Amino acid sequence: MDQLYREAILDHYKHPRRKGHLHEPHIHYHDTNPFCGDEVTIELKVENGVVIDAAFDGRGCAISQASASMMMEEIIGMPVEELKQWGKEDVLDLLGIEIGPVRLKCALLPLKALKAGLWGLDEWPE
Repeated sequence: MDQLYREAILDHYKHPRRKGHLHEPHIHYHDTNPFCGDEVTIELKVENGVVIDAAFDGRGCAISQASASMMMEEIIGMPVEELKQWGKEDVLDLLGIEIGPVRLKCALLPLKALKAGLWGLDEWPE
């Protein structure tokens, strides 16, 4: 089963989903992992407290970029208040494999950017 998840991670790394930029995003947040140099930018469009579109851009290892790709696919249609409660286990469930302590920061970088962006939004666009 781990092999299946590893293949999915490599597929998301080689063929990322929702990579790019949104036109006039409501949320835009960039973050880096200074230890390894991974970078990720998260962009979201939100209406009535629900994510209606999502994209990411960045560079880095397969884990950080696959995590961002998988997360962007997963969060469309989700309420922002629910996403604010997301944690490490939600990301690890998406990846589906055990991540060691060194790679954990890579896997969680997109989540860190997502949550920072979500908490920075003061009011919902109508």
